[in-house]
Amino acid sequence: MSSSSHKARTAQSTEPVHPELARRGRGEGGVAPVAWAVTRIALGFVFLWAFVDKTFGLGYATPSEGAWVNGGSPTTGFLSGVEGPFAGFFNGISGQAWADWAFMLGLLGIGAALVAGVALRVAAASGVVMLVLMWSASLPIPNNPLLDDHLVYALVLVGLAASHAGRTLGLGRTWEKLALVKRYPVLR
Repeated sequence: MSSSSHKARTAQSTEPVHPELARRGRGEGGVAPVAWAVTRIALGFVFLWAFVDKTFGLGYATPSEGAWVNGGSPTTGFLSGVEGPFAGFFNGISGQAWADWAFMLGLLGIGAALVAGVALRVAAASGVVMLVLMWSASLPIPNNPLLDDHLVYALVLVGLAASHAGRTLGLGRTWEKLALVKRYPVLR
């Protein structure tokens, strides 16, 4: 068959093309969006797991007697032992009710947003702030003079938001169609 008859037949085709297939035809899609989506869900689970373990004291990072529901403070264990350059600041907020609530709501909100694939810009910004604060509370880092997992997770959050990772295996596309999100794009 000649290429001109193939072009003519293709031009006459009125079959609708699914938007996802059209994007993949332009070189978009493939493995990268799925890899970012799986990374998003996994990181969301990290945040949610920390929330659940600290709330109920499942015995992983938080013993039962230290559970938030049993009167324990989710910030005391980590912040009361800070010895680095910001020790005074972090020791001072350790165990404060407002710090406990802010930390726990942050873990829950960031984790839920990541797993669902919605509000990734807000989740990423909040997560970066939380992780950089946790990194600064860890100084000096015992096994690396500068970099640790908190900063790596912070960079991953930026990548997740920048790549619109909530659109794949998440509710991101539906979320972005909401009138409130269209009016305030920072909520994407």
